[in-house]
Amino acid sequence: MKSPNQKHQAGQYDKIFKENIEAVISSIMQNVLEITAVFMEELPDDIQHTKERKPDVLKKITDNQGNTFVLQIEFQVKDEPEMIYRMGEYYFMLERKYKIPVKQFVIFLGADDPKMPTELDREMLKFKFSLISISTLDYHLFLKSDKPEEVILGILANFKDENPEDALTQILVRIKETTKGDFSLNRYFNQLRVLAQLRNLELNLKNAMDSIAEYIKEEKDVLFLRGLDKGQQKEQVKIITNLLQKLNLPFEQIADIAGTTVEFVKSIHRQISGK
Repeated sequence: MKSPNQKHQAGQYDKIFKENIEAVISSIMQNVLEITAVFMEELPDDIQHTKERKPDVLKKITDNQGNTFVLQIEFQVKDEPEMIYRMGEYYFMLERKYKIPVKQFVIFLGADDPKMPTELDREMLKFKFSLISISTLDYHLFLKSDKPEEVILGILANFKDENPEDALTQILVRIKETTKGDFSLNRYFNQLRVLAQLRNLELNLKNAMDSIAEYIKEEKDVLFLRGLDKGQQKEQVKIITNLLQKLNLPFEQIADIAGTTVEFVKSIHRQISGK
């Protein structure tokens, strides 16, 4: 059973992919799944009203070879042993509804090598789906994109022998190059901070942020990572200051209330106390 924190983290990852998927789906199909679509149609995801989960991506595709099929993609953080049954359920529902071939892909976002079965071989049934681990892909594949939504996925890919902070610096700079407006830039940096948790790269990301602070022309603080505008920054600092001065609460609790990091709360505390 997932802890509340695990559920919260999973929700954060889901939110990022739901926000960004339409911007990156064509490129992911081309560069990761090796599907060149000449026509793409959105399909309703209510294939079964009683089903708790809905497909992450569901499209009707006509490729450059003239093949028409249903494309289903699932983004999976957890190495799920029973994924084969879930994909099987989807397959037969989609096959029954659309009466055309179905292609299914699970893109695994975890750092480890996934062990989930991808094939079911029974006397009366043979079934399989395609599993792609994003950690095996070269991060330069995402770095060359013109879309920041895709560039941020580089943090989940393979840095090979490169220093993680050097790779992260390149990702940050590329996000800056492909983003218009401070609000959007803050949003993508904040998404990157969330995804860094999947690779335990939070400290490396902070160091990379520090190294390009002058380039992005922002103060070197955690607020920039959180994607807050100036008005929100002032309001958050005010809340944290009041909590520190008026209530004897742990840093962790204040960070949770203010929606920021413990590190930033400590930095405000140091400013107030003059230490």
